[in-house]
Amino acid sequence: MTELRAFSNLIGGELAPASGGGTLDSVDPATGEAWATIPRSTAPDAEAAVAAARAAFPKWSGLPAAARAHYLGKVAAVFAENAAELAELETRDNGRILSETAKRDLPGMTYLWNQAAAQCTAATEGRSVDFGPRSLGVTRREPYGVTLGIIPWNSPISTLSAKAAYALAAGNTAIIKPAEQATASSLRLGELLAGVLPPGVLNIVSGLGEEVGDPLVRHRGVNKISLTGSVDTAKIITRASADSLKPLALELGGKSPNIVFADADLDKAATGVTTQAIFTANAGQICYGGSRVLIQRPVYDEMLERMKAIAAGIRLGDPMSAETTMGPIVSREQFERVTSYLEIGAKEGAELAFGGRFGAEAVGEGPFSAGYWVEPTLFATSDNALRICQEEIFGPVAVVLPFDTEEEALAIANDSSYGLAAGVWTSSLGTAQRMFRALEAGTVWVNTFRKVMFPLEGYKDSGYGHDSVLAYTREKSGLFEI
Repeated sequence: MTELRAFSNLIGGELAPASGGGTLDSVDPATGEAWATIPRSTAPDAEAAVAAARAAFPKWSGLPAAARAHYLGKVAAVFAENAAELAELETRDNGRILSETAKRDLPGMTYLWNQAAAQCTAATEGRSVDFGPRSLGVTRREPYGVTLGIIPWNSPISTLSAKAAYALAAGNTAIIKPAEQATASSLRLGELLAGVLPPGVLNIVSGLGEEVGDPLVRHRGVNKISLTGSVDTAKIITRASADSLKPLALELGGKSPNIVFADADLDKAATGVTTQAIFTANAGQICYGGSRVLIQRPVYDEMLERMKAIAAGIRLGDPMSAETTMGPIVSREQFERVTSYLEIGAKEGAELAFGGRFGAEAVGEGPFSAGYWVEPTLFATSDNALRICQEEIFGPVAVVLPFDTEEEALAIANDSSYGLAAGVWTSSLGTAQRMFRALEAGTVWVNTFRKVMFPLEGYKDSGYGHDSVLAYTREKSGLFEI
């Protein structure tokens, strides 16, 4: 039996196991087999991480902006030098195909940390207001103190970077709690950064939410929390943090509409709504995935056939292979959730237009037959009230709905408890502008999808707040009588 690779927490600049000695297995979702262990941290580890972050805060926040920028630039260099290894770790840990982690995510993190470094000065800039010959009003931006970033399993490194880089640029210290389903790449990053950042400036602690996440959320030494995760998790965190009234930033789920008008470039739209938005994009495990595809009736049949043809060409298999275009579901728990919706859709009367197979039937017999596989699946219905239209599935399952008019498309699109993102496909600038204004979504892409988010902020159950340098500061005002 192959020995499992062991990862450690990063607390106070030191690599350490969980204080109680517990570990959790990290499972390769492509094979269903454990390949590594991570610390099963508990309340004492949370206490140690907060203590380390608080001890580091005065010196870190007191550094000149140029000095903090220098450290963040060194982190960017670590990403540039170790991108290939981190990409492979993330692919093995959560199943996202290597072409996505290596070509999309990791190169972008070098840019993100350098961008954050460039904004260190802006994070502390204030304003002055002249109130008369003897009165001067001033403001300054100050860091919160210790920030807690709770990150998901679908894009660990990119969400860790967004929360840590901007928090550190603003002068905060940071604690990161990764999702237990995919933690290895975050902990490996901690190993690489142990000697790069001053001790305690960045701490990474793994484990179960109820065992280490909850003590971190409740700790009065934590001054701000940023979560990327589910609505249910956000409600738990909101309740748990209420006693200390911590400010929250919540980037949550979605059921994003992708609206295709009859005048759209159908080749571009078909590719966009299948590969960019839902299937090959992390096997549909993305919060802003365009899993409701609204198609205007004159092109409905043609568009659906184009989507089916693209879906038929998607190749499941080894996530490390360049020939693979879609990976597995991240865990057995998520696999069972996604496959349950295949049954729900059938019971609700939706037409199974494509796919529906899972497990070995989807990927074939061989080394990956025990993995968590669901093939690209399309349901067709005219009833947006179905559970498969309203509930976030978080897998490679999309629902196709017809519409006649722009007004009907808007009504269907906005008939959702979520409002994270939306896509519009049209050759009409007027249509695009009207849809952009009227859609209840934090990000609207026109004739593209999932290209750049600036920022990604939601409506309704998709959350509020976002990660940016200024979002990790608060404004203090003063009035000087001379």
